Amino acid sequence: MKPLGDQNAHFWLAQRMAQLTETDLVRAMDSARLSQEDWSAMVQECRGCDWTSGCRKFLALRAGVPVTEAPDTCRNSERFAALKAALEEIET
Repeated sequence: MKPLGDQNAHFWLAQRMAQLTETDLVRAMDSARLSQEDWSAMVQECRGCDWTSGCRKFLALRAGVPVTEAPDTCRNSERFAALKAALEEIET
């Protein structure tokens, strides 16, 4: 089993991916769509990812230019998409 990546580094990678995909984590928490445990699980999932260097490159290349969704290679892509969809439902 591969060792997990640095917790702090992966916290920021997940945070940056959320920002890039315009997934508002604070609003998700405030509206009870994302618990602290859910966020912790997302960071933990990120820590076990083999695409870390690719993720860093992806985030750097797209800095400041939002994308509609996280790439399929992101272990949390489905979670970001589900959160974003849940937040959009609140707006309608």
